[in-house]
Amino acid sequence: MMEDRWKSLEVWQLADELAKHVYRATKDFPKEEVYGLTSQLRRAALSVPTNIVEGYSRRGDRELARFIDIALGSLAEVKYLLHFSNGFGYLNVGEFNPLAEGANNLGGKLWKFYERVRHAAKLESHRSRKRQPSEKDGERGI
Repeated sequence: MMEDRWKSLEVWQLADELAKHVYRATKDFPKEEVYGLTSQLRRAALSVPTNIVEGYSRRGDRELARFIDIALGSLAEVKYLLHFSNGFGYLNVGEFNPLAEGANNLGGKLWKFYERVRHAAKLESHRSRKRQPSEKDGERGI
């Protein structure tokens, strides 16, 4: 059976920890927020590691870059929802600060990973274009 290679990615490990931390922190949110803010924050937090896994399980760097881009968007949503939750007093300083720091740390590392993968995808695309003859080449008998 194939090993889950994504588990060795530092960005996935950090995203997984952040998602778990968000789930624990939102456990005490007001009950009237269970289908609103609680659900939205949890879904956004879980979307980050999920998109990393899905992208890493696809073929090619272009697909991986697309899913990392989605993960970055979800992380931005998490950051805003944490800020919003803190503004309403749903998170105390001891909960908010580690969550915000974790999200910022993950964001920096995820962006660097995205840049590396995007660069590799461009190289991959360039190499595949060089290997494929164009229609004009076929017409000229090359």
